[in-house]
Amino acid sequence: MSMIRQVIRGVLVVVAVAGFIGTLLAFDYRNWSQTALHGADTPHTLQVPSGSTVHDIQRQLEEDGLLDRPIYLRLHARLSGHAQRLQSGEYRIPAGMTPPQLLEHIARGRVVQHRFTIIEGWTFQQLRAALEANPRILDTLGDKSDEAVMAELGKPDQHPEGWFYPETYNYTRGTSDMELLKRAHRAMKRRLSAAWEARSDDLPLADAYEALVLASIIERETGAPEERRKVAGVFTRRLQEGMRLQTDPTVIYGMGNDFDGRIRTQDLRTDTPYNTYTRHGLPPTPIAMPSGASLRAAVDPEPGEAMYFVSRGDGTHVFSETLDEHNRAVRRYILGMEE
Repeated sequence: MSMIRQVIRGVLVVVAVAGFIGTLLAFDYRNWSQTALHGADTPHTLQVPSGSTVHDIQRQLEEDGLLDRPIYLRLHARLSGHAQRLQSGEYRIPAGMTPPQLLEHIARGRVVQHRFTIIEGWTFQQLRAALEANPRILDTLGDKSDEAVMAELGKPDQHPEGWFYPETYNYTRGTSDMELLKRAHRAMKRRLSAAWEARSDDLPLADAYEALVLASIIERETGAPEERRKVAGVFTRRLQEGMRLQTDPTVIYGMGNDFDGRIRTQDLRTDTPYNTYTRHGLPPTPIAMPSGASLRAAVDPEPGEAMYFVSRGDGTHVFSETLDEHNRAVRRYILGMEE
């Protein structure tokens, strides 16, 4: 009987010890799960490659000095089911994030969203340069020609200028430059189609593409939102009257790399397909990427009598109905000659 008591006593001791250890482990695990990752008092970024396991993530966190008691991470991943749902990508670890919270972010694919902004008035070459300079965007364009890029977009015969809508696009690290171009191209097609459908009557424009060309000129001519429809009105009336547009931005675009920041009289007289001082009508392609406001202005110009405008030098313009008025404005604001 004493032997049985000893066995029972031994079993009870083992159970008690096991229970005590279990309680300590449960307390330690709970404390671990509610404590921020080491070093997470400042933002940190974790890159999870495709095919990563919990062990891979654990090793990265340990190497970065963010994680202790790694067995708990593996245990939590299995108990929560996150181990089978891990998604690759770039993850931000904000201050105060706990290990379970991080695993949930990875399992749900809450990757970091970056922002790429196409600036209104950029040329296609400026857009390509900005994409190439961004280290988070996968470079697939390389030294491909503009024609090859447009062919990949399904538009092999389309000139690229003007066809990418300027706005801010969210993307994840590793998104390709071509994917962003596709999104911007689709956006411009939608915006241009909507603007053309809402166009005013009696426009001197043959189709939506001519509206895109005119919008690009408006974009380059003025940065003042309230002037866009006024500028559009001047260009529309000049087109209707058969007058040359005589707009400097088209001349600059036609000069290409020869433009050094100044337009000289000789430049205005040198004929190129884009020189609206030597040629009537619109240039053959857009000269920049127009904003939505410029698209709307091109198809809904402001009524009026003004046929000319000249810069005040502060981003706004003086509009004139007659050549005499225009010449006076030129003398005052360009030549600095007071009346």
